[in-house]
Amino acid sequence: MEFIIAIKKNEALIAEMDSLQSDQQHFYLWWLGQSGYLLQWKGQRILIDPYLSNSLTKKYITTNKPHERMSERVMDPVLLKKIFIVTSSHNHTDHLDSETLIPVLKNNPGINFIIPEANRDFVVERLQCKRNFPVGLTDGQSVTYRDFTIHGIPAKHNEIERDEMGNCKYMGYVIAFDKWKIYHSGDTLWFEEMVDLLKPFAVDIAILPINGNDPARGVAGNLNCKEAAMLGKAINAQCVIPCHYDMFTFNTADVKEFAKEAEKINQPYKILRIGERFENEATILN
Repeated sequence: MEFIIAIKKNEALIAEMDSLQSDQQHFYLWWLGQSGYLLQWKGQRILIDPYLSNSLTKKYITTNKPHERMSERVMDPVLLKKIFIVTSSHNHTDHLDSETLIPVLKNNPGINFIIPEANRDFVVERLQCKRNFPVGLTDGQSVTYRDFTIHGIPAKHNEIERDEMGNCKYMGYVIAFDKWKIYHSGDTLWFEEMVDLLKPFAVDIAILPINGNDPARGVAGNLNCKEAAMLGKAINAQCVIPCHYDMFTFNTADVKEFAKEAEKINQPYKILRIGERFENEATILN
């Protein structure tokens, strides 16, 4: 399998982001690999579930589920500046990575860190931050910073798990700003209430995992290619962007299969390459 090279990375990618900061008309969304994205609108930056290290490869190198990378790291996290919100959808390292988040938090004074409230103790221990620093949400709650409101949505990975207070341990987020709404599901399977919860948001962009749910992998699963396309259609998403593939060889999917499934049901989509950007007026269908 050929190693996947980012189309733009590190300083060149930062320069592209900086060059678009003064744009008042468009939002931009860069894929940083796995489920990680950087959203930029009017120069404001939100970092979504970033994994920008090799910590999992190192952790599992001698185990029966080695996390062998199939794509290069797009960004040294120390380069990420001007971030005012960063999210973690759950505690798995590819969504809560200390080697990524500690330098991001250090280099962005005043940053707001959004997590599932149920995970506060775990997050504080992993990142060695003050206990009252993260902003905790559960399903049905929201928080607003500047022009952005982030709404909490439950996620099923592989179950909808809650703490003793009823707070969700796995979550997705709807990010609402101006006239747009972006849904980042986090890691999730389909669950019964999902469509009814999401439809009222009138989601423009749904960022959904496609790697599926194979118990033989020894890790919790996600939507597969067909399910991701179908969920986008069911919630009337204007565009689905697939994620959670092309990172680790043992836990990936063929994005061409997702494209086929989306085209079968006329669900608009956009496949990004690592380091590539989406902009709201770009052509959606591949």
